[in-house]
Amino acid sequence: MVSKRRLSKSEGNESLTEDASNARKQPLSKKTRKSHVYNEVEENDSAFVTLLKTSGIILKTGESQNQLAVDQIVFQKKLFQTLRKHPSYPKIIEEFISGLESYIEDQDIFRNCLLSCERLQDEEASTGTSYSKSLIKLLLGIDILQPAIIKTLFEKLPEFLFESTNSDGINMPRLIISQLKWLDSIVDSKDLTTKIMQLISIAPVYLQHDFITSLPEIVGDSQHADVGKELSDLLTENTSLTVPILDVLSSLQLDPQLLSKVRQLVISKLSSVKLDDLPVIIKFILHSITATDALEVISELREKLDLQHCILPSRLQASQSKLKNKGRTSSSGNQENSKDCVFLLFDVIKSAVRYEKTISEAWIKAIECIAPESEHKTFDLVMLLIIYSTNTQTKKYIERVLRNKIRSDCFQEQLLHSTFYIHYLVLKDVCPSILSLAQNLLHSLDQSIILFGSFLYKYAFKFFDTYCQQEVIAALVTHVCSGNEAEVDIALDVLLDLVVLNLSAMRLNAVFVKGILDYLDKLSPRQIRKLFYILSTLAFSKQHEGSSHIQDDMHLVVRKQLSSTIFKYKLIGIIGAVTMAGIMAADRSSSLTQGKADLTNEQYTQVTSLLQLVHSCSKQSPQASVLYYDEFANMIQGAKLAPKALEWVGQTIFNDFQDAFVVDLCAVPKDDYQFPVKALYGLEEYNSQDGIAINLMPLLFSQDFAEVEGRMASQEPDHKLVSPLCLAPCFRLLRHCVERQHNGNLEEIDGLLDCPILLTDLEPGGRQESMSVKEHSFMCSLIHLTLNWFREVVNAFCQQTLPEMKGKVLTRLKHIVELQRILEKYLSGMPDCIPLLATFHLETLDVMSHTSTAVSAKVKKQEMTGGRKRKAGGNKTSSHDTLSKEDGSECDPTPSNRGQLEKEFKGKEEKTVSLQDYHFLFRELDMEVFSILHCGLVTKFIFDTEMHPKATEIVQLQPPELLFLLEDLSHKVENMLTPSVARRVLFLKSKGSQNIGLSNLQQRSSQEVARCIVQLLTPMCNHLENINNYFQCLSVENHSIIGGPGMQVQEYHLMSSCYQRLLQIFHGLFAWSGFFQPENQSLLYSALEVLTNRLKPREPDQPLEELLSQSFHYLQHFHQSIPSFQSALYLIRLLMIILEKSTASTQNKGKIASLARHFLCRVWPSGEKERSSIPNDQLHALLSIYLEHTDSVLKAIEEIAGVGVPELVNSSKDAFSSTFPTLTRHTFVIFFRVMMAELGKTVKGLQAGTASDSQQVHEEKLLYWNMAVRDFSILINLIKVFDSRPVLHACLKYGRLFVEVFLKQCMPLLDFSFRKHREDVLSLLETFQLNTRLLHHLCGHSKIHQDMKLTQHVPLLKKTLELLVCRVKAMLILNNCREAFWLGNLKNRDLQGEEIISQNSQESTAEDESVDDTSSQVSKSKASEHGEEDEASDGDKEQKSDESDDDSN
Repeated sequence: MVSKRRLSKSEGNESLTEDASNARKQPLSKKTRKSHVYNEVEENDSAFVTLLKTSGIILKTGESQNQLAVDQIVFQKKLFQTLRKHPSYPKIIEEFISGLESYIEDQDIFRNCLLSCERLQDEEASTGTSYSKSLIKLLLGIDILQPAIIKTLFEKLPEFLFESTNSDGINMPRLIISQLKWLDSIVDSKDLTTKIMQLISIAPVYLQHDFITSLPEIVGDSQHADVGKELSDLLTENTSLTVPILDVLSSLQLDPQLLSKVRQLVISKLSSVKLDDLPVIIKFILHSITATDALEVISELREKLDLQHCILPSRLQASQSKLKNKGRTSSSGNQENSKDCVFLLFDVIKSAVRYEKTISEAWIKAIECIAPESEHKTFDLVMLLIIYSTNTQTKKYIERVLRNKIRSDCFQEQLLHSTFYIHYLVLKDVCPSILSLAQNLLHSLDQSIILFGSFLYKYAFKFFDTYCQQEVIAALVTHVCSGNEAEVDIALDVLLDLVVLNLSAMRLNAVFVKGILDYLDKLSPRQIRKLFYILSTLAFSKQHEGSSHIQDDMHLVVRKQLSSTIFKYKLIGIIGAVTMAGIMAADRSSSLTQGKADLTNEQYTQVTSLLQLVHSCSKQSPQASVLYYDEFANMIQGAKLAPKALEWVGQTIFNDFQDAFVVDLCAVPKDDYQFPVKALYGLEEYNSQDGIAINLMPLLFSQDFAEVEGRMASQEPDHKLVSPLCLAPCFRLLRHCVERQHNGNLEEIDGLLDCPILLTDLEPGGRQESMSVKEHSFMCSLIHLTLNWFREVVNAFCQQTLPEMKGKVLTRLKHIVELQRILEKYLSGMPDCIPLLATFHLETLDVMSHTSTAVSAKVKKQEMTGGRKRKAGGNKTSSHDTLSKEDGSECDPTPSNRGQLEKEFKGKEEKTVSLQDYHFLFRELDMEVFSILHCGLVTKFIFDTEMHPKATEIVQLQPPELLFLLEDLSHKVENMLTPSVARRVLFLKSKGSQNIGLSNLQQRSSQEVARCIVQLLTPMCNHLENINNYFQCLSVENHSIIGGPGMQVQEYHLMSSCYQRLLQIFHGLFAWSGFFQPENQSLLYSALEVLTNRLKPREPDQPLEELLSQSFHYLQHFHQSIPSFQSALYLIRLLMIILEKSTASTQNKGKIASLARHFLCRVWPSGEKERSSIPNDQLHALLSIYLEHTDSVLKAIEEIAGVGVPELVNSSKDAFSSTFPTLTRHTFVIFFRVMMAELGKTVKGLQAGTASDSQQVHEEKLLYWNMAVRDFSILINLIKVFDSRPVLHACLKYGRLFVEVFLKQCMPLLDFSFRKHREDVLSLLETFQLNTRLLHHLCGHSKIHQDMKLTQHVPLLKKTLELLVCRVKAMLILNNCREAFWLGNLKNRDLQGEEIISQNSQESTAEDESVDDTSSQVSKSKASEHGEEDEASDGDKEQKSDESDDDSN
């Protein structure tokens, strides 16, 4: 028998510990006091049994349930009354408890007493609960018995602590503790709490969890604080109980300080917590958050919680286990458990952010407040996506946070990829919200945000299931069909990436992509090309047995488009067919197949038949043929065709080109044409019998003058006349085929580089005026076609390494410059003559239609007034007509004159024509052409007939050719590297007009273009230094450069233009936004190293700051001999770009200001027209840069307005300021507008003073405002001398803004500075009063002249002046100086101070009077508040004002 000890109230943990140890040493036996018969009623004369029986409980022996004959409440009431009325009360209670202890010594009987009783009473007659309590539970409900029974239970409990669960599955400790739950009342809650906490401290771990989680159901509300304190101490001692303790603490009513303490303790241990415990811990942390500490707690939680290290190890371990034991599933249980824990964790978080607005907003704010230089976690991104999906009210807020983080490069592709990789199971549940977010991001104008939205689509497709993949494809198809250029481009790019990423999954969704074929007419050529590439890859790549339906549909669409008579759809068909052929004929050989994989006979037949179909459908239209050749050339350039197909294409195009465009010199006709035919521009001395030539003029003459000469009918039936438009495109295709076949060697066609061209005399001389319109147009077209031929020749041979070939390329470049000069002469004499287009695609179609709309009205007007009309006889329709007509126009197979297009371009009657306006009419130069910039002096050998060198010639890149290359390169940089936002805005303004003539360049990425330009930096630096040396020598020799001889002027302008273009290219490169992307950082380093190495020898591994500093110093050296104002502006902007990338930019800010001032104080050479030497917008930009970067804006403004401007007052009309030569009477308005704007911006940036500031701060700010008001006074008074309309407009606009800032920023300072600096404040207000009075005079001037642009600023200005009066009065009253304020009426005056006399002048003086009468405000004499009411009405009468007027000026 186990010896039992009474656990008194005064005994501590030692008693329970001893009992527990005794229980371990002497296991509880099942010996009983006496034997019981199974299922018999307990017969005993003890007071315990008797009282129970009397009250309604029949005790059973063995394993039978005790029987309850009455209702539970009735039983408790009877027993309580029996005990209270018993004669031996309160001694009977001790006897009762003693009997209970004796009775429950048997384990089976004790268990029966803990289990529910059997009810004998009918349930319908029961007034109590529907369930039966145990005997112990019923006795605990009697207050006089409860303390003794609780004591007995806690004495019995240690006997069972270390026993295993019984065979019937009942755990006795848990059963005993359950008796204490949900008691109606607790007599001694403190004692109960003490006992149960003692029990928890000695119990085994598995029971500790149960006992702790039962606490909220046992202890009363009054003991929650004590229990919380005990549990928090236990949490510190035993971290294994963290989960149950936190679970309980969440259910107790505790002091916020205690919760905060526990929460802080838990958060500090988060990094070492098991994944299984995280859900409960996070739940406790989130539920304990209050509105005041939400942001702080969430920020700390985000910092400590690192799910990446919790989830990834288990996943990696599982994957490694699978690799080692493919047949075993040892890690599957752990992995499933890990998944469940993650789901539980995010369910807790979702619930918190869904129902607690404070938590969701604090979480977003915590992520928003993370510094850009700090590391963002995948958990941050997951939380934003979860909150975005659960809380609709915060969607806009989350989108704004995401956009800002993306712009600052905090959220990059690598972080997004890691987020999906780690949390894809959680994110899969919010897939619709992710797609909605991606859709909204794609509507942005910022390229980085659009790119991030595309990554969301990409990774959603990669990591989610089939259903989500289908939703992704459907969303992308919707973007493609939206019609928005940016959306279409990025959606097609994503689809292209997905095809490469998971081809098999994309095939399942090919039917959605195929639906885009119905929207082809809304896509650009580049987009059509991408779409057909995607569909062709899905249809014709390996293992495409299930893709036959896509193949059939694509063939149907292509054949339908090719057979269309509408030119636009024929172009679509050509693009689609060539793209399809490229995929079908792609070379799929690899290193494994050792190059033996080639097309099968069936595939070869399909490819050749498709290409023959395209050729036959396009040959009737020169425009279609040009597009076909260009598309085919680009396809061969970008893709590797199978040898069999490439050989067929190369041989076919070689024969076609030779038959159509190459003739023998001996067969040149002499007398059959209106113009004498001559073989010109040959680079070799050919024998007239064996040389070849390009047959250009005869072809063009046959086309343009065919009907006049009657040749079309005399042509042989089998002779196909090819349009000369196809010469350059066909050659481009030929050279790409030869390059592919011979690995870049063009020896097979190098004769075309130096062969002559059949032309006529091109120099107009004196015959230009005598030419007819048709002859004039013919000569323009001939020169234009020759130019395009030379351009393609230069494209083809520019990368040849032999000196002989380099010399010939340079010579061809010289010919291009010469021909451009000749063409400009022809166009100057007849500017409405437009040369032939060089490329034909849908963008060209768009531009021509826009141009037609713009000039149609003017053309009609000229025709009505007897303007020169051009006849388009019969069926002769211009080859350009098809481009300017509507989409329904048909292709005319007979090319003829260009009369209609000439009409469209009428109106350009300038005497001087620049070919920059016609850049889209010329063949595009490849990026490889600019390798010519590397050329120095090239020795060219001249050979005799036996190929022996007989002479040498030195060829060098001259300034005209250099300028030609630099202009083209700057145009490419502007289109490819200009910040994407600015470029897109321009694109939306004029759809399709920005990229015309750059179709080949658009197929390259901006990274490729930037890399090419970085490789050209070294030769461009050489040229820049050479040109700089030229101007330095020129400035030393002669200061009057422009007044020199004519050639010197021409050379000067050439070199100056080259200088400007070089700086423009440098600026475009370094301003490229792509340098901020991590993958392009190495490219930035390379570019900066080139500039740095110009100053000192190469040093490896220099830090970025050092490279930026050295590059800045290198470029700064060029400022001394800068030749033009435009170049100076580009230089200073380039230096600013360099500084922006440096962290020490503030140190060099003064250098920018000094440089800008130097340029403003320099005398610049003037052009032909004095006024146009410095463009206004550029002067505005440079002056703004100077004032923004100078140390003291106020001093700089005072210097210009107080020193520079007075030098102009009494000078002649064309004079300039000696201090600032850029300041003239013509440019004064620019200076005035910039100074007024910068003055307002500067004072607005000064914080308003507060009473808590020190006296020194008050004095400094007061001095600052004195200087600002003095500058304002100087500027305002200048309108008395310079009273032009733009000056007055700037004065009204920026004057009001300055007064508003004075009210908000300066008046609070004057409030608490008045008493200590009374005289200074009054002096400041008096000065300001004079300025506001002049503003009032300006308002009167605007009204008397009825100038709408000026008067629309008057109401707001008068209202602001009214507020100033009231505010000054309030300031004086605040300082007990009301007597210093008096108010009178001012008369309306003009700028010169003369009174404005009107019909109602006497009646309306009070109403029209401006309340800027601050002269009375600061009067030091007596107070006279007469007329105070008059001022309040003036500004209320005129409320309308267009505040935004002149924002663009």
